[in-house]
Amino acid sequence: MDCVSQYYDIPDSERSDDEISMLRQIALDCPRTVPDVTFFQQPEVQKSLERILYTWAIRHPASGYVQGINDLVTPFLIVFLSEHLEGSIDNWLVSSLSPQTIFNVEADCYWCLSKLLDGIQDHYTFAQPGIQRLVFKLKELVRRIDEPVSRHMEEQGLEFLQFAFRWFNCLLIRELPFHLVTRLWDTYLAEGDALPDFLVYIFASFLLTWSDKLQKLDFQEMVMFLQHLPTQNWTNQELEMVLSRAYMWHAMFNNSPSHLAS
Repeated sequence: MDCVSQYYDIPDSERSDDEISMLRQIALDCPRTVPDVTFFQQPEVQKSLERILYTWAIRHPASGYVQGINDLVTPFLIVFLSEHLEGSIDNWLVSSLSPQTIFNVEADCYWCLSKLLDGIQDHYTFAQPGIQRLVFKLKELVRRIDEPVSRHMEEQGLEFLQFAFRWFNCLLIRELPFHLVTRLWDTYLAEGDALPDFLVYIFASFLLTWSDKLQKLDFQEMVMFLQHLPTQNWTNQELEMVLSRAYMWHAMFNNSPSHLAS
């Protein structure tokens, strides 16, 4: 707890201008985190998110805090709180927990977030080169797997960065119902250091779920469709299909990666 206090529980007069700016941005983003799940609107939850994110950012100065990282901590928070709170997440009250329990949960979330981001930190450094690289690989993989939809998107002038940047920045958390996210995080963590490359296959599988639909849309329609994908009624079955295809394509293509050469 002292470790958190030395970074977080200090007056602004002891922070640098960059640290003050970063803390203010985190404070702005926490209320926007998973806005369709009321649990995250609890002041105690937002304060926990703020402490975790600020401590992580201070300890990782190469990137600091980048918008989108606030989303990535939420599955960990739910998993660790589920050890202490029962029933539906809609009925959870963090205020019913002791300060020590909340501190322990925040510590677990911090270390898990650190582990997740260690392998993809260049997603969040200046100019986010890791994301730029993976978006290019995604475009090449889609061309290899589904040439008709790739050609249609190219003919319409749709750039992958226009929709896939958010996917890589937030790891699909904004594209899926929140109740499916812990299953997705299970796959991410299981991949370990191989996660960045495997993300390309997951996102290709996710995109090509709507291959037939996309080929019937013009540029503007595709942009709108990809920004508001119809996943609100998805269950584990649809997500498992996406992951199964990703594993299959990974087995087929990953050992012959010439199609992903930069």
